Amino acid sequence: MKEKDSASTKSSATRTPVKRVTKATKSAPTKSAGSNGRISAEKLVDNAFPMVSVIDEQVRTSIPTDLVHKVKSTTSKKTIVSDTYPYETMMDKRLYEQEMALLQIELVKMQTWVTQRGEKIVMLFEGRDAAGKGGTIKRFTENLNPRGARIVALAKPTDEERGQWYFQRYVQHMPSKGQLRFFDRSWYNRTGVEHVMGFCTPQEYLEFMRQAPEFERMLVRSGIHLFKFWFSVSREEQLRRFLLRAKDPIRQWKLSPMDVESLGRWEEYTKAKEAMLFYTDTADAPWNIVRSDDKKRARINSIKFLLKSIPYQGKAEELVNSMDSNIVGSAKDIYEDGEIRQAVFGR
Repeated sequence: MKEKDSASTKSSATRTPVKRVTKATKSAPTKSAGSNGRISAEKLVDNAFPMVSVIDEQVRTSIPTDLVHKVKSTTSKKTIVSDTYPYETMMDKRLYEQEMALLQIELVKMQTWVTQRGEKIVMLFEGRDAAGKGGTIKRFTENLNPRGARIVALAKPTDEERGQWYFQRYVQHMPSKGQLRFFDRSWYNRTGVEHVMGFCTPQEYLEFMRQAPEFERMLVRSGIHLFKFWFSVSREEQLRRFLLRAKDPIRQWKLSPMDVESLGRWEEYTKAKEAMLFYTDTADAPWNIVRSDDKKRARINSIKFLLKSIPYQGKAEELVNSMDSNIVGSAKDIYEDGEIRQAVFGR
């Protein structure tokens, strides 16, 4: 499926579909462009997949050559690229679908408990670009009642919001009784992209680190069940996903110049993550790390983690308690290879 799809994409991109597009391009050959206005095959690829050349340039200038070779030489999508992941291959698709179907029933049971008891749940999904946050949220919510379960994915702040207390734009999305909120990125934008890319001042960044634990403590003490997930993807797998997205006309919207820029700032984002964990991994609101090189395992086990933590009625204990601790765990137990554990937790 993987190799065939790749070949198919390449083939379709290098043919001459322009003959079927408009009358203006009907007779345009696919040889190199010249003064006669002919369009080259390379130009057609650039038009269809504009992010390919951008990513290729970033890879050429910012990514270690041996890492690039390792990713591109791994032809099977079933193979785990990173040497630090606890498994060598992806989860079997049939087993995944069977488990996910059962977990969907458990999620509905859990929502019924939340609704009947007037509970409030907030879940934060954070991680590097292409870590698998959005796909996991989709699996959490696809069978829940949308009246009580809502996804919050905010755009960049407006001028008015930039003049407000930083957390104010998030407070208005907090759940009422009987509701769940799934934040696809959250106030932790300040510790990641805003800090690394210089969108906030050093003073604003430090003040966030002081205020975030207090803000979350208030949420928890107000009766909110707060879950913070960090999706931890290896550098190899992130690069593989970027390369695949760049040539996928359906998923190209997931890539932006800012995302591509992050490829060359791996170490900066690593340091930002370490600082975030140091200051905001608290007893009231701990971080839960999800190894997400295998999206299927990440989805299955993050759902199990939530279900295991909520005392809803009729729980399928054997299913829920089978969570893989190699995939989901505390920030002190699971961390990415190459990151200095003592620098984060040596308090």
